[in-house]
Amino acid sequence: MTVTPIYSGKVRDVYDVGDGLLLMVASDRISAFDRVFAEPVPDKGRVLTAMTAYFAGQLAGIAPTHLVATDPAELPPVAAEIEDVAGRAMLVRRADMLPIECIVRGYLTGSAWKEYRSSGTMHGTALPPGLEESARLPEPVFTPSTKAVEGHDVNISFEEAADLVGDKRAALARDVALAAYARGADLALERGIVIADTKFELGVVDGELAICDEILTPDSSRFWSAAAWRPGTTPPSFDKQPVRDWAESTGWDKDSDPPAVPDEVLAATRERYVSAYETISGLSFSSWWGAGSSRGGAVGALGS
Repeated sequence: MTVTPIYSGKVRDVYDVGDGLLLMVASDRISAFDRVFAEPVPDKGRVLTAMTAYFAGQLAGIAPTHLVATDPAELPPVAAEIEDVAGRAMLVRRADMLPIECIVRGYLTGSAWKEYRSSGTMHGTALPPGLEESARLPEPVFTPSTKAVEGHDVNISFEEAADLVGDKRAALARDVALAAYARGADLALERGIVIADTKFELGVVDGELAICDEILTPDSSRFWSAAAWRPGTTPPSFDKQPVRDWAESTGWDKDSDPPAVPDEVLAATRERYVSAYETISGLSFSSWWGAGSSRGGAVGALGS
């Protein structure tokens, strides 16, 4: 048997390995402004995989995940056909994915801040007056969106989400997303990181709603240093912000092919990803499979 590629996205490549299992491999590709840059960020895919494995363990009491294994020794033999797979691959159960993005916002930032500034609402719901940018919301809010095949996702109401997946499943998806965000945000805040907002992908596995794909990573979430957070400001984020800032500074029109990213920008971006993982998890990234001089070990175990 050989691995069968079934999907290639901006970051992940997905392979069918049989027996109802998929292999999700996170690359080092990086995108901004809906464009994928030619230059990879070293180890980015491993950070995303390590962070997902960590949070899968932390959220086990809230909902199941589709994750089966990340240890290279537990992957099917056909995984060896994929170059540089160690530490990047998640063996997962195939899920019937919900056709909605399960977004949770804990702070007023990004597109939510733009909407509030113009209309006093977030996702169409009125918020208290006088809130500042990056303010902590009175409580986290579930703000679903569509999953666009092309172009941008579109914000939808809870009622519209229920039309797509059914009332009961929409309510359960909201409850799971809110509980998972609250658990992850509390844990991160204890370690000095604010998770301002995040996006969960949920799907049905063996008749049960499960958390799928990446979980509370710097690609799916907005991470800030708690020490740098102040309402009225936009704190620097632990993600690809160095690439965004550099791209903006070049005068690139964002419609043509992106310019080549300098090595120092790639290195600064890698440092932010690694720092986010190590700060939140308390684990050394160099001990993750394929990273640094150490290969494997207990760090890679679910729930470690």
